[in-house]
Amino acid sequence: MSAIKIGSKNHREIGSTQGPRDHTTGTAAIEFALAVPVLLVLLMGVVEVGFAMYQAMQVYNSVEAGTVYAAKNGFDPAGIAAAVVNASGTQGITATPAPENFCGCPDAGGIVAAACGSPCADGNPSGEYVRISAALSHETILPYPGLPLPATLTAQSIIRLN
Repeated sequence: MSAIKIGSKNHREIGSTQGPRDHTTGTAAIEFALAVPVLLVLLMGVVEVGFAMYQAMQVYNSVEAGTVYAAKNGFDPAGIAAAVVNASGTQGITATPAPENFCGCPDAGGIVAAACGSPCADGNPSGEYVRISAALSHETILPYPGLPLPATLTAQSIIRLN
């Protein structure tokens, strides 16, 4: 096919497969190659945060299991620690620090330690409490230079026994 010259520009005929070269071929591949590393870093961040949140929930659930055990069976440090460790399938959860039995009085800021049997500010006798804790060392999937990881995930619960 021949080009028709109109004025100073060349126009190709209708149906012609030849024409000016398009120099934009391959730009989508280049843009994709530039975007993929950024998207992979974002994906790894989302996976890492999700994994850490899952492990944190497992630590909280373990403390809750220890609390339920203490509510049903009283202060039994070995039994409470076993309930904490065996509550979830997550490996590495420990009852750290060990379950602690103490006496105290309820206050607006929490439980204030007091001698067992002594009266509280409201006139009621102090109660017996158990503090149950759990910890899990969180390891990252990939090393992240400059970030303060790994971290230790912890949870704590205090229950009144009487």
